[in-house]
Amino acid sequence: MQCDASSYGVGACLSQRDDEGNLYPVSFASQKFNKVQQNWATIEREAYAVVWSIKKFENYVFGANIEIITVHNPLIFLQKCAPQSAKLQRWALALQRYNIHISHCPGAQLKNADGLSRLMCD
Repeated sequence: MQCDASSYGVGACLSQRDDEGNLYPVSFASQKFNKVQQNWATIEREAYAVVWSIKKFENYVFGANIEIITVHNPLIFLQKCAPQSAKLQRWALALQRYNIHISHCPGAQLKNADGLSRLMCD
């Protein structure tokens, strides 16, 4: 699953990997941020993108090994240590019921989720 956040919203792409390692998209989703969410710190927006994506695709991914691919490298710490922010702690606890692995990918290679997170709607 690829997920990304911008100052406008979140975008996610659920993909399936074939035997050769190629990713094929299964489903796409995006959500626009409200005024409060637009003021969140970058780490909070990116963490919300992960939590929102997991909940959005829960019917597909529950019980499976999930690889979360994100451009925000500090998200990897959510799996390794307890965050200081109460909001991030709640989200880290919510993710514990899933078998996830968060990995970093350069922004230029994460085009599906990045494009969906930047769609502007009125």
